[in-house]
Amino acid sequence: MAESMNPDLRKEREAASFKAELLTNILDGGAERTRRRKEIEAIANEASFKHEDVNYLSRSQRYEIAIKKSALMVMKLREYGIADPDEIYWFKRPCLGKSIAPVDVHISMFVPTLQNQCTDAQKKKWLPLASRFQIIGTYAQTEMGHGTHLRGLETTATYDPATQEFILNSPTVTSIKWWPGGLGKTSNYAIVLAQLYTQNKCHGLHAFIVPLRQLGTHEPLPGITIGDIGPKFGYDEMDNGYLKMDNFRIPRENMLMKHAKVEPDGTYVKPLNAKLTYGTMVFIRSIIVGDAARSLARACTIAIRYSAIRHQSELQPGEPEPQILDYQTQQYKLFPLLATAYAFHFVGAYMKDTYRRITGNINEGDLSELPEVGLLFLLNTESYH
Repeated sequence: MAESMNPDLRKEREAASFKAELLTNILDGGAERTRRRKEIEAIANEASFKHEDVNYLSRSQRYEIAIKKSALMVMKLREYGIADPDEIYWFKRPCLGKSIAPVDVHISMFVPTLQNQCTDAQKKKWLPLASRFQIIGTYAQTEMGHGTHLRGLETTATYDPATQEFILNSPTVTSIKWWPGGLGKTSNYAIVLAQLYTQNKCHGLHAFIVPLRQLGTHEPLPGITIGDIGPKFGYDEMDNGYLKMDNFRIPRENMLMKHAKVEPDGTYVKPLNAKLTYGTMVFIRSIIVGDAARSLARACTIAIRYSAIRHQSELQPGEPEPQILDYQTQQYKLFPLLATAYAFHFVGAYMKDTYRRITGNINEGDLSELPEVGLLFLLNTESYH
């Protein structure tokens, strides 16, 4: 490897004032995590994933390839017993190459929501199905009219005590769920965020497990209008979709009732704190920040490596052309972006660690740090938009 390395790159690396291995350990969160990450990536690289040049493929072809890779990835995860969320992420990157997994939202949002907002009885029913991919879910919060303004969401879930069912409705055009990843073609279930009505009173936003498509045929269930929203720039493998519900009934037990519940007679039992419903979106915001760091870091790596090997313009007649990395204007363009990538990385890691720590405390009944989770959500929502 060293013999084939460009001499300019070798010179820059040898002149580094730090040890690359130590920096890698810091970015991974420790030497043991670096070792494990490399081990996981080596397993994935041996799994014979073929990476086509997707730039020459249609959107339908890109989606089909992403689905096939996702299915193979899931089988390999089972084969090697990989279940830790970070290890799944490490495994996923070499498996999918430049593709995006249509099951990403199932892994990153649907399953964690079940884990954190279901009762023990609900976990026993739903988690085995979701972890084995016997059902594939998405997270349906965003609507055509509202996204992160949660109080403005218009989808309703009205409790009918006569049948002990919730009736889900999309009462307006702006209440149609719009954009959830995996909703367009892949998912047959969704966590739906809706305004809860019982005993003629609205109790605000709550989460419900909603079947969308018939298992076996994958046809939409009666009362469900669902589909793909079409091409998105740079995101063609993901089937972001729309969802409209017309008097669609689900059992009372399909409301996620770890923190709040509706009794059979319609009595509402409120949670210790209404913000407990929003935990999944806080977690996904930390993932967005981390992904932004990785994307920016890759772009910086490409640009800085090129700047190190590209020579241009004689400063003095007869002298060698300098590396363009030595030009101050090039450094002013690239180095602040590299610093930003590091900042995003550590902020994302802090958000994820903080979320996990506070979620653990909440599960033990300690809500003292819940406002900090809400602040993380609000700050990152502003930066996201």
